[in-house]
Amino acid sequence: MLTENHKAIAGTIWDIANRLRGPYRPPQYRLVMLPMVVLRRFDCVLEPSKDDVIREHARLTAAGTPERAIPRLLTKIVGPDRKQPLYNVSPYTFEQLLGDSENIAPNLVSYINGFSETARRIFDKFKFGEQIEKLDASNRLLNIVKLMSDVDLHPDKISNLEMGYIFEHLVMRFNEQANEEAGAHFTPREVIRLMTHLIYTGEEDVYKAGVYREIYDPTCGTGGMLSVSEETIRAQNLKANLGLYRQEYNDESWAICCADMLIKDEETGNIVLGDTLRDGKTKDGFPDKQFHYMLANPPFGGPAKYPCCSARQKPAHRQRRRAVRKGPRHGVGFQPQMVAQ
Repeated sequence: MLTENHKAIAGTIWDIANRLRGPYRPPQYRLVMLPMVVLRRFDCVLEPSKDDVIREHARLTAAGTPERAIPRLLTKIVGPDRKQPLYNVSPYTFEQLLGDSENIAPNLVSYINGFSETARRIFDKFKFGEQIEKLDASNRLLNIVKLMSDVDLHPDKISNLEMGYIFEHLVMRFNEQANEEAGAHFTPREVIRLMTHLIYTGEEDVYKAGVYREIYDPTCGTGGMLSVSEETIRAQNLKANLGLYRQEYNDESWAICCADMLIKDEETGNIVLGDTLRDGKTKDGFPDKQFHYMLANPPFGGPAKYPCCSARQKPAHRQRRRAVRKGPRHGVGFQPQMVAQ
Protein backbone atom coordinates (compact mmCIF):
# COMPACT_ATOMS: atom_id res chain seq x y z
CA MET A 1 0.00 0.00 0.00
CA LEU A 2 1.23 3.52 -0.81
CA THR A 3 2.34 5.52 2.20
CA GLU A 4 1.84 9.27 2.34
CA ASN A 5 5.47 9.74 1.31
CA HIS A 6 5.05 7.55 -1.75
CA LYS A 7 1.79 9.26 -2.66
CA ALA A 8 3.67 12.56 -2.49
CA ILE A 9 6.35 11.24 -4.86
CA ALA A 10 3.71 9.94 -7.27
CA GLY A 11 1.94 13.30 -7.00
CA THR A 12 5.15 15.15 -7.81
CA ILE A 13 5.68 12.99 -10.90
CA TRP A 14 2.08 13.65 -11.93
CA ASP A 15 2.63 17.41 -11.53
CA ILE A 16 5.69 17.12 -13.78
CA ALA A 17 3.58 15.25 -16.33
CA ASN A 18 1.17 18.18 -16.45
CA ARG A 19 4.02 20.30 -17.84
CA LEU A 20 3.61 18.31 -21.05
CA ARG A 21 0.21 19.80 -21.75
CA GLY A 22 0.16 21.35 -25.20
CA PRO A 23 2.44 19.10 -27.25
CA TYR A 24 0.84 16.15 -25.44
CA ARG A 25 -2.72 15.42 -24.46
CA PRO A 26 -3.20 13.93 -20.96
CA PRO A 27 -3.69 10.37 -22.31
CA GLN A 28 -0.25 10.70 -23.94
CA TYR A 29 1.66 11.72 -20.81
CA ARG A 30 2.61 8.11 -20.13
CA LEU A 31 4.67 8.01 -23.34
CA VAL A 32 7.14 10.38 -21.69
CA MET A 33 6.74 9.88 -17.97
CA LEU A 34 6.95 6.09 -17.62
CA PRO A 35 10.33 5.78 -19.41
CA MET A 36 11.50 8.97 -17.69
CA VAL A 37 10.75 7.48 -14.27
CA VAL A 38 12.57 4.25 -15.21
CA LEU A 39 15.53 6.32 -16.41
CA ARG A 40 15.64 8.33 -13.20
CA ARG A 41 15.43 5.12 -11.13
CA PHE A 42 18.37 3.64 -13.08
CA ASP A 43 20.25 6.91 -12.61
CA CYS A 44 19.80 6.73 -8.83
CA VAL A 45 20.60 3.00 -8.61
CA LEU A 46 23.86 3.37 -10.56
CA GLU A 47 25.04 6.66 -9.04
CA PRO A 48 27.42 5.10 -6.43
CA SER A 49 29.36 3.08 -9.01
CA LYS A 50 29.13 5.45 -11.99
CA ASP A 51 32.67 6.91 -11.87
CA ASP A 52 34.27 3.52 -11.20
CA VAL A 53 32.44 1.96 -14.15
CA ILE A 54 33.59 4.71 -16.51
CA ARG A 55 37.22 4.32 -15.41
CA GLU A 56 37.11 0.55 -15.72
CA HIS A 57 35.46 0.72 -19.14
CA ALA A 58 38.21 3.06 -20.37
CA ARG A 59 40.86 0.72 -18.98
CA LEU A 60 39.30 -2.38 -20.52
CA THR A 61 38.90 -0.68 -23.89
CA ALA A 62 42.51 0.54 -23.91
CA ALA A 63 43.71 -2.97 -23.01
CA GLY A 64 41.85 -4.46 -25.98
CA THR A 65 39.56 -6.59 -23.84
CA PRO A 66 37.20 -8.72 -25.97
CA GLU A 67 33.82 -7.02 -26.34
CA ARG A 68 31.91 -10.07 -25.09
CA ALA A 69 33.83 -10.02 -21.78
CA ILE A 70 33.23 -6.37 -20.95
CA PRO A 71 29.61 -6.65 -19.67
CA ARG A 72 30.56 -9.28 -17.10
CA LEU A 73 33.57 -7.30 -15.87
CA LEU A 74 31.66 -4.01 -15.59
CA THR A 75 28.80 -5.75 -13.81
CA LYS A 76 31.22 -6.77 -11.05
CA ILE A 77 32.14 -3.10 -10.56
CA VAL A 78 28.48 -2.24 -9.93
CA GLY A 79 28.24 -5.10 -7.42
CA PRO A 80 30.57 -8.04 -6.79
CA ASP A 81 27.61 -10.41 -6.38
CA ARG A 82 25.55 -8.98 -9.21
CA LYS A 83 24.65 -11.37 -12.07
CA GLN A 84 22.49 -9.31 -14.47
CA PRO A 85 24.39 -6.58 -16.36
CA LEU A 86 23.20 -3.09 -15.42
CA TYR A 87 25.63 -0.22 -15.90
CA ASN A 88 26.18 2.94 -17.93
CA VAL A 89 29.45 3.87 -19.66
CA SER A 90 28.43 7.31 -20.90
CA PRO A 91 29.76 10.41 -19.10
CA TYR A 92 26.23 11.52 -18.28
CA THR A 93 23.87 11.52 -15.31
CA PHE A 94 20.71 13.61 -14.87
CA GLU A 95 22.80 16.24 -13.13
CA GLN A 96 25.42 16.36 -15.87
CA LEU A 97 22.81 16.52 -18.62
CA LEU A 98 21.66 19.82 -17.18
CA GLY A 99 25.18 21.26 -17.52
CA ASP A 100 24.90 21.37 -21.32
CA SER A 101 21.36 22.57 -21.99
CA GLU A 102 22.05 23.38 -25.66
CA ASN A 103 22.79 19.72 -26.42
CA ILE A 104 20.46 18.02 -24.00
CA ALA A 105 18.65 15.96 -26.68
CA PRO A 106 21.73 14.30 -28.26
CA ASN A 107 23.34 13.95 -24.84
CA LEU A 108 20.25 12.22 -23.47
CA VAL A 109 20.31 9.81 -26.42
CA SER A 110 23.99 9.19 -25.74
CA TYR A 111 23.20 8.57 -22.08
CA ILE A 112 20.61 5.93 -22.95
CA ASN A 113 22.91 4.31 -25.51
CA GLY A 114 25.55 4.00 -22.78
CA PHE A 115 23.46 1.52 -20.81
CA SER A 116 23.98 -2.22 -20.85
CA GLU A 117 22.12 -4.17 -23.53
CA THR A 118 18.96 -5.16 -21.63
CA ALA A 119 18.49 -1.64 -20.29
CA ARG A 120 18.78 -0.24 -23.83
CA ARG A 121 16.15 -2.70 -25.00
CA ILE A 122 13.80 -1.46 -22.29
CA PHE A 123 13.96 2.08 -23.69
CA ASP A 124 13.59 0.74 -27.22
CA LYS A 125 10.31 -0.91 -26.20
CA PHE A 126 9.18 2.37 -24.64
CA LYS A 127 9.98 4.00 -28.03
CA PHE A 128 11.52 6.76 -25.96
CA GLY A 129 13.73 8.06 -28.77
CA GLU A 130 10.64 9.35 -30.59
CA GLN A 131 9.53 11.22 -27.48
CA ILE A 132 12.98 12.81 -26.97
CA GLU A 133 12.74 14.32 -30.45
CA LYS A 134 9.23 15.60 -29.81
CA LEU A 135 10.11 17.02 -26.39
CA ASP A 136 13.14 18.81 -27.80
CA ALA A 137 11.20 20.24 -30.74
CA SER A 138 8.51 21.57 -28.37
CA ASN A 139 11.07 23.04 -25.93
CA ARG A 140 9.93 20.76 -23.08
CA LEU A 141 12.87 18.39 -22.72
CA LEU A 142 15.17 20.49 -20.54
CA ASN A 143 12.44 21.38 -18.07
CA ILE A 144 11.24 17.77 -17.71
CA VAL A 145 14.77 16.48 -17.13
CA LYS A 146 15.43 19.26 -14.61
CA LEU A 147 12.26 18.54 -12.66
CA MET A 148 12.88 14.78 -12.68
CA SER A 149 16.44 15.28 -11.43
CA ASP A 150 14.93 16.62 -8.19
CA VAL A 151 12.87 13.45 -7.63
CA ASP A 152 14.78 11.18 -5.26
CA LEU A 153 14.28 7.57 -6.35
CA HIS A 154 17.39 6.15 -4.67
CA PRO A 155 16.94 2.55 -3.44
CA ASP A 156 17.88 3.60 0.11
CA LYS A 157 14.85 5.88 0.05
CA ILE A 158 12.40 3.74 -1.92
CA SER A 159 12.56 -0.06 -1.97
CA ASN A 160 11.81 -2.09 -5.09
CA LEU A 161 8.45 -3.11 -3.64
CA GLU A 162 7.58 0.53 -2.93
CA MET A 163 8.74 1.51 -6.41
CA GLY A 164 6.32 -1.06 -7.79
CA TYR A 165 3.48 0.59 -5.91
CA ILE A 166 4.47 3.99 -7.31
CA PHE A 167 4.57 2.64 -10.87
CA GLU A 168 1.18 1.01 -10.50
CA HIS A 169 -0.31 4.21 -9.08
CA LEU A 170 1.02 6.15 -12.07
CA VAL A 171 -0.19 3.52 -14.55
CA MET A 172 -3.63 3.68 -12.94
CA ARG A 173 -3.79 7.46 -13.30
CA PHE A 174 -2.53 7.36 -16.86
CA ASN A 175 -5.14 4.70 -17.68
CA GLU A 176 -7.84 6.95 -16.25
CA GLN A 177 -6.72 9.71 -18.58
CA ALA A 178 -6.86 7.31 -21.53
CA ASN A 179 -10.29 6.03 -20.40
CA GLU A 180 -8.89 2.52 -19.92
CA GLU A 181 -9.70 0.11 -17.14
CA ALA A 182 -7.34 0.38 -14.16
CA GLY A 183 -6.48 -3.32 -14.33
CA ALA A 184 -5.60 -3.34 -18.01
CA HIS A 185 -1.85 -3.58 -17.26
CA PHE A 186 -1.68 -4.58 -13.60
CA THR A 187 -3.66 -6.23 -10.83
CA PRO A 188 -3.96 -4.26 -7.56
CA ARG A 189 -1.50 -5.54 -4.96
CA GLU A 190 -4.26 -6.04 -2.40
CA VAL A 191 -5.97 -8.50 -4.77
CA ILE A 192 -2.68 -10.26 -5.50
CA ARG A 193 -1.90 -10.57 -1.81
CA LEU A 194 -5.22 -12.35 -1.26
CA MET A 195 -4.45 -14.66 -4.21
CA THR A 196 -1.00 -15.54 -2.90
CA HIS A 197 -2.31 -16.38 0.57
CA LEU A 198 -4.98 -18.61 -0.97
CA ILE A 199 -2.41 -20.40 -3.12
CA TYR A 200 0.51 -20.81 -0.74
CA THR A 201 -1.35 -21.45 2.52
CA GLY A 202 -0.91 -25.12 3.30
CA GLU A 203 1.87 -25.54 0.74
CA GLU A 204 4.56 -26.84 3.05
CA ASP A 205 7.37 -27.42 0.52
CA VAL A 206 7.55 -23.81 -0.65
CA TYR A 207 8.42 -22.78 2.89
CA LYS A 208 11.24 -25.31 3.31
CA ALA A 209 14.78 -23.94 3.05
CA GLY A 210 16.59 -25.20 -0.04
CA VAL A 211 13.51 -26.56 -1.84
CA TYR A 212 13.35 -25.16 -5.39
CA ARG A 213 10.00 -23.99 -6.75
CA GLU A 214 9.11 -22.33 -10.06
CA ILE A 215 6.21 -19.88 -10.43
CA TYR A 216 4.77 -18.63 -13.71
CA ASP A 217 2.62 -15.70 -14.82
CA PRO A 218 1.73 -15.91 -18.54
CA THR A 219 0.10 -12.46 -18.62
CA CYS A 220 2.33 -10.60 -16.19
CA GLY A 221 1.63 -6.93 -16.96
CA THR A 222 4.01 -4.85 -14.85
CA GLY A 223 5.01 -7.91 -12.82
CA GLY A 224 3.19 -7.49 -9.51
CA MET A 225 1.82 -11.03 -9.36
CA LEU A 226 5.20 -12.71 -8.95
CA SER A 227 6.73 -9.87 -6.94
CA VAL A 228 4.05 -10.31 -4.27
CA SER A 229 4.38 -14.10 -4.51
CA GLU A 230 8.07 -13.78 -3.72
CA GLU A 231 7.34 -11.32 -0.91
CA THR A 232 4.73 -13.66 0.61
CA ILE A 233 6.99 -16.72 0.49
CA ARG A 234 10.15 -14.97 1.71
CA ALA A 235 8.26 -13.49 4.66
CA GLN A 236 8.23 -17.04 6.09
CA ASN A 237 11.24 -18.51 4.30
CA LEU A 238 14.17 -16.15 3.80
CA LYS A 239 16.11 -18.97 2.14
CA ALA A 240 13.40 -19.75 -0.40
CA ASN A 241 14.85 -20.90 -3.73
CA LEU A 242 12.47 -19.55 -6.36
CA GLY A 243 12.45 -19.43 -10.14
CA LEU A 244 10.11 -16.68 -11.42
CA TYR A 245 8.94 -16.81 -15.04
CA ARG A 246 6.85 -14.25 -16.86
CA GLN A 247 5.43 -13.40 -20.28
CA GLU A 248 3.79 -10.16 -21.45
CA TYR A 249 2.60 -8.99 -24.86
CA ASN A 250 2.39 -5.21 -24.22
CA ASP A 251 5.72 -3.46 -24.91
CA GLU A 252 5.25 -0.81 -22.24
CA SER A 253 4.25 -3.27 -19.51
CA TRP A 254 7.11 -5.58 -20.49
CA ALA A 255 9.55 -2.67 -20.21
CA ILE A 256 8.36 -1.70 -16.72
CA CYS A 257 8.47 -5.31 -15.50
CA CYS A 258 11.88 -5.97 -17.06
CA ALA A 259 13.28 -2.79 -15.49
CA ASP A 260 12.09 -3.95 -12.07
CA MET A 261 13.65 -7.39 -12.59
CA LEU A 262 16.91 -5.85 -13.78
CA ILE A 263 17.22 -3.61 -10.73
CA LYS A 264 16.46 -6.57 -8.43
CA ASP A 265 19.11 -8.65 -10.28
CA GLU A 266 16.55 -11.25 -11.34
CA GLU A 267 17.16 -13.35 -14.46
CA THR A 268 15.83 -11.12 -17.27
CA GLY A 269 15.84 -14.09 -19.62
CA ASN A 270 12.87 -15.33 -17.60
CA ILE A 271 10.53 -12.68 -19.01
CA VAL A 272 9.46 -13.19 -22.61
CA LEU A 273 7.86 -10.54 -24.81
CA GLY A 274 4.98 -12.15 -26.67
CA ASP A 275 1.37 -13.27 -26.49
CA THR A 276 0.60 -16.57 -24.77
CA LEU A 277 -2.90 -16.43 -26.30
CA ARG A 278 -1.32 -16.37 -29.78
CA ASP A 279 -1.49 -13.20 -31.85
CA GLY A 280 -0.34 -15.00 -34.99
CA LYS A 281 3.23 -13.68 -34.65
CA THR A 282 4.44 -14.65 -31.17
CA LYS A 283 3.94 -17.71 -29.03
CA ASP A 284 4.25 -19.26 -25.60
CA GLY A 285 7.73 -18.34 -24.41
CA PHE A 286 8.14 -21.51 -22.32
CA PRO A 287 6.48 -24.26 -24.38
CA ASP A 288 8.46 -27.14 -22.87
CA LYS A 289 8.48 -26.06 -19.22
CA GLN A 290 6.19 -27.06 -16.39
CA PHE A 291 5.82 -25.01 -13.23
CA HIS A 292 4.91 -25.74 -9.63
CA TYR A 293 2.53 -22.75 -9.44
CA MET A 294 0.85 -20.42 -11.90
CA LEU A 295 -0.89 -17.12 -11.14
CA ALA A 296 -2.47 -14.98 -13.83
CA ASN A 297 -4.99 -12.26 -14.50
CA PRO A 298 -5.56 -12.86 -18.22
CA PRO A 299 -7.40 -10.28 -20.37
CA PHE A 300 -10.69 -12.19 -20.34
CA GLY A 301 -12.68 -9.24 -19.00
CA GLY A 302 -12.93 -7.44 -22.33
CA PRO A 303 -13.75 -8.33 -25.92
CA ALA A 304 -11.43 -10.77 -27.66
CA LYS A 305 -9.16 -8.86 -30.04
CA TYR A 306 -6.72 -11.59 -30.93
CA PRO A 307 -6.07 -12.53 -34.56
CA CYS A 308 -6.21 -16.15 -33.45
CA CYS A 309 -9.94 -15.64 -32.86
CA SER A 310 -10.61 -14.82 -36.51
CA ALA A 311 -12.40 -17.30 -38.72
CA ARG A 312 -9.25 -17.70 -40.80
CA GLN A 313 -7.17 -18.88 -37.84
CA LYS A 314 -9.86 -20.74 -35.94
CA PRO A 315 -8.71 -24.25 -36.95
CA ALA A 316 -5.18 -23.61 -35.60
CA HIS A 317 -6.58 -22.24 -32.37
CA ARG A 318 -8.80 -25.29 -31.91
CA GLN A 319 -5.83 -27.51 -32.63
CA ARG A 320 -3.95 -25.72 -29.82
CA ARG A 321 -6.86 -26.33 -27.45
CA ARG A 322 -6.83 -30.04 -28.29
CA ALA A 323 -3.07 -30.13 -27.72
CA VAL A 324 -3.08 -28.42 -24.34
CA ARG A 325 -5.72 -30.82 -23.01
CA LYS A 326 -3.08 -33.55 -23.16
CA GLY A 327 -0.84 -31.89 -20.56
CA PRO A 328 -1.03 -29.71 -17.46
CA ARG A 329 0.27 -26.50 -19.03
CA HIS A 330 -2.86 -24.47 -19.87
CA GLY A 331 -5.75 -26.89 -19.95
CA VAL A 332 -7.38 -26.02 -16.63
CA GLY A 333 -9.31 -22.76 -16.75
CA PHE A 334 -8.73 -22.07 -20.46
CA GLN A 335 -11.60 -19.90 -21.63
CA PRO A 336 -13.51 -21.54 -24.49
CA GLN A 337 -15.40 -18.33 -25.29
CA MET A 338 -12.14 -16.84 -26.51
CA VAL A 339 -12.57 -18.92 -29.68
CA ALA A 340 -14.61 -17.30 -32.42
CA GLN A 341 -17.86 -19.12 -33.05
